[in-house]
Amino acid sequence: MAGTPLIEFHNAEIWRGSTRVFDNLNLAIGRKEQVAILGPNGCGKTTLLKTVNRELYPVVKDDSWVRVLGRRRWNVWELRRHIGVVSHDLQQRYTPTTRAIDVVMSGYFASVGVHGTMERNVTREHRSAARGILDELGLAGLHDAALRHLSTGQQRRVLLGRALVHRPETLVFDEPTAGLDLAASFDYLQRIRRLAAGGHSIVFSTHHLGEIPPVVSRVVLLAEGKVVADGDKAGVLTGKRLSSLYRVPVRVTEVDGYYLASPA
Repeated sequence: MAGTPLIEFHNAEIWRGSTRVFDNLNLAIGRKEQVAILGPNGCGKTTLLKTVNRELYPVVKDDSWVRVLGRRRWNVWELRRHIGVVSHDLQQRYTPTTRAIDVVMSGYFASVGVHGTMERNVTREHRSAARGILDELGLAGLHDAALRHLSTGQQRRVLLGRALVHRPETLVFDEPTAGLDLAASFDYLQRIRRLAAGGHSIVFSTHHLGEIPPVVSRVVLLAEGKVVADGDKAGVLTGKRLSSLYRVPVRVTEVDGYYLASPA
């Protein structure tokens, strides 16, 4: 598996509900790559990541496939050992009364919360590891706090803890700072940078250039379900390309490895 790409889309047709989002999508992302998927709302970013995560599946047809780590079929529980997912959508699926530690432990079962018979499968080791992860994320003393008593930034860190329980090689973030204020955004992005520096592959979607950390070397631009640019960050994040993508004049400025957009 060492030389196998993380994800391969080959002539893939993917629907989300009654909407065909991708038709004949071709894209490959390698393991150990740090990649940002950029594009306006509705371009297909979330659909692409949900397909990586096996929440969505491609249409079955000849000469068409989506492979994750070389395989078309996965047991979702097994896949979570390789790929951890954090998204605003997943965060919204937890009830406000769910405890932080239960959110983290649900990562062991690829579930939303720990309920019913699952509770009997929670071990002392699970609880100890979950507490340790919460402590690492600056949430010591909040293990038993309900989500409703945590700030949005703290809730997002709890969800990150859920993704980290298996210490996966790859972490997938769908618009990581959605709903966060400036301070929480900076804190969260700093944690993502540290995870990347620590050896995790990072794949995330965004429509904010400033979210893309310097460690990201590759950017994929999506528009209306199509890849319109894919390559080195400096070559892709130009005023000309982004003006075309967003259909508004854009000026791009690079500051200490960060790319910032402003009206041209």
